[in-house]
Amino acid sequence: MKTTVLYIVNALLVAAVVVLFVLFAKQDKQPAVSAVTQDGISVAFVRMDSLLLNYNVYKQMSEELLKQEESARATLNQKATDLQRDMEDFQKKLENRAFLSEERARSEQERILKKQRDLQELNAKMEQDLMVKQKQMNDRLALTIDSVVKEYNQEKGYAFILSTAGTDNILYGDNALNVTDEILSILNAD
Repeated sequence: MKTTVLYIVNALLVAAVVVLFVLFAKQDKQPAVSAVTQDGISVAFVRMDSLLLNYNVYKQMSEELLKQEESARATLNQKATDLQRDMEDFQKKLENRAFLSEERARSEQERILKKQRDLQELNAKMEQDLMVKQKQMNDRLALTIDSVVKEYNQEKGYAFILSTAGTDNILYGDNALNVTDEILSILNAD
């Protein structure tokens, strides 16, 4: 009797292992990203750093912004060099008493001071222009990504698609919930 019970228990265990194996094999054939549901809530997340590093439009915008920044820096450096040269020339003329009058020396000093103020104003304007362009770029990216995520979610039906942007508030995420590559391929398809 004991051996019959052991055979039955072993048969049930083998059947359970086979069922688990079949279920596991079916699960592996499902898409890599699927909505994981707990209490009826499906969740996914996007790693924003990976998304932006691989998003072609972001790369182009960053390159344009970098070129504008380099151009502004070159312009400012050239004007600063010119100002420095003017200041040195003024100092030499003062030391050599090359000005015809004190009034002419003051006039030259005022011209140099005005050039210095103009350079400071140009620097502030260029910084402001770069900040405006950066904000426009960020706004455009946010709108585009938001639009694509909403469109993507119409098909997928997640209750939440979280982001790891900013302070990286997702400390752990199962890669089965990571939809970054799917969103990225939609963004780069445009």
